[in-house]
Amino acid sequence: MTYAIRAEGLVKRFKETQALAGVDLAARTGTVLGLLGPNGAGKTTAVRIFATLLRPDGGRAEVAGHDVVREAGKVRSVIGLTGQYAAVDENLTGTENLLMIGRLLGMPRGDARSRAAELLERFQLSDASGRAAKTYSGGMRRRLDLAASLVGRPQILFLDEPTTGLDPHSRGELWDMLRGLVAEGVTALLTTQYLNEADQLADRIVVIDKGRVIAEGTPDELKSAVGGQVLQLRPVRAADLPRAHALVAEAAGPQTQIEGEEITVPVNDPALMPVVVRRLDQDGIAVGELTLRRSSLDEVFLALTGHRAEPRGESESEPDEDELERVGSST
Repeated sequence: MTYAIRAEGLVKRFKETQALAGVDLAARTGTVLGLLGPNGAGKTTAVRIFATLLRPDGGRAEVAGHDVVREAGKVRSVIGLTGQYAAVDENLTGTENLLMIGRLLGMPRGDARSRAAELLERFQLSDASGRAAKTYSGGMRRRLDLAASLVGRPQILFLDEPTTGLDPHSRGELWDMLRGLVAEGVTALLTTQYLNEADQLADRIVVIDKGRVIAEGTPDELKSAVGGQVLQLRPVRAADLPRAHALVAEAAGPQTQIEGEEITVPVNDPALMPVVVRRLDQDGIAVGELTLRRSSLDEVFLALTGHRAEPRGESESEPDEDELERVGSST
């Protein structure tokens, strides 16, 4: 089996903070590996090590068979990186941004211009190619940023929360573009906290928390391991919600949750549903909606980490990896 990305025992510290504490992961060639975890879990740190922007303190990592420390130049020649925020020059046009990248990569001017035109066409930016990037919408900037990472025809892409802040339509456009790249043989490592994004795109998922791998597998394997199905119900009368929750919790256990006007609980025993229905009926609680569905990745994340995923900037409770890395690099 051929691996495009591989890490064994990867360790990284920033002063007193252990960002990575022995991470093992591998991505097969031509697939998408999703890297999930709470803010501050170590995702961005791992990406920056793979992209040769940080040196690990322990363990080893390989990209396309090249060691990221001893063969950093070879690694850089085969990768593209798209970070959490668009890194294009806002004062340059779309064409000028891509042309600049091509020239920095050593491409002859004619080849760089042809490649820029090809990518602008592919990412539906040709009509805006002569406009300054600062006039682009958020989705257009992200598409230009992804196009910039492809100028050198990389074999491997690192996508660090690439759709943060985008509207659903723009996010879907980037998903389609990524699927097209993978179909052409590109390997991608994707970090995201939009778990439906990982569910849609990732062939395999690695979940890390506090710098350690806590689960890995395909999306379906992770859903089955945490609880294959979820019972979801909504009482007709909102006033019955607390009592209904207590009755369901008695039958199903402490994982029973209230979410808005609904009650949800993982189901491992098929006999649970009729038990819940009988108890609610005996207590005179009318149910307006009752369904049994598969677990979502969001529920898998909750079960593994103790809280739901939140895109960066929506929670202040987790340490910020970018800040840790700035502190670490200044000491």
